Amino acid sequence: MTPVRSRACFTALLLLLGGSSALADDLMITWPGNWEVQTLPPAQNAAGEVISGLRQRAVKNDANGDPLMVMELTQSALTPGHEVNLPGVLLEMRKAVQKNFVERGFMSVCNRIHDSTLGGMPAVETTCTITQNGGHVMTQTLVAAAREGKAYSLLYAGSADGYKAQEPVVNGIRASLHLEP
Repeated sequence: MTPVRSRACFTALLLLLGGSSALADDLMITWPGNWEVQTLPPAQNAAGEVISGLRQRAVKNDANGDPLMVMELTQSALTPGHEVNLPGVLLEMRKAVQKNFVERGFMSVCNRIHDSTLGGMPAVETTCTITQNGGHVMTQTLVAAAREGKAYSLLYAGSADGYKAQEPVVNGIRASLHLEP
């Protein structure tokens, strides 16, 4: 992938991740020391109302400062008693991601939504391959989980080579994740 194409792809990714909702004080995540980590401000819904929550984003850069992998963990408050249809939520997340990539000149193909875990909780997950002009430029994984009062999402994406190279690190981050009840 050319540096210009790589930057354009990750600029699109950062814009997509910036639209997520979010809570971080209760999130217990161990980011590797060589990742740039930031706590992001609460998001707003379409009506401009602040969504209760926080989010954390971490970026692993290569030696040139270009992103190899971007991860974002979000925790949102739920209305008491609200039942979350996780496959439905993840399907909507996937549709939004795919639509945004198409608008930026990329195509994406995602695997079936399947059962997974996140922070020890049951979750659902899907992974998408993003292409441009027939070439694989990026891979992105979306994970969603919920329990009484809280919903969580973990999104991570990397360049075609970066995703594969960072996958063991990402699996370690996921294994160390503790989501407070």
